[in-house]
Amino acid sequence: MNGTNGAIDTSTSGCDRNSRRRRAEVPLENVRYFLPKSGTSSDSPELGQEIGTEGEALVQAFKSGQVFYTVVAWRAVPEMNGSEPKIVKQALSPT
Repeated sequence: MNGTNGAIDTSTSGCDRNSRRRRAEVPLENVRYFLPKSGTSSDSPELGQEIGTEGEALVQAFKSGQVFYTVVAWRAVPEMNGSEPKIVKQALSPT
């Protein structure tokens, strides 16, 4: 997470400069936080209780000895780059 602008950085850190994917910054208001459903594992995760904020998710995960998951919903939208159309992703706000 980038603490300077309130967004999550989804860049790939293990790639060299030429093959690195474009950074996609997601505003924090588009991120949802979940604890796992009881009895599930990280190999086959299922979302359980939704938590309101990242801070609350950190505390609940720490207290229960669990991980927590972040979810962002994306919509594919067209974008014109000069005369060439391309499809880009747009983060959806939780409803």
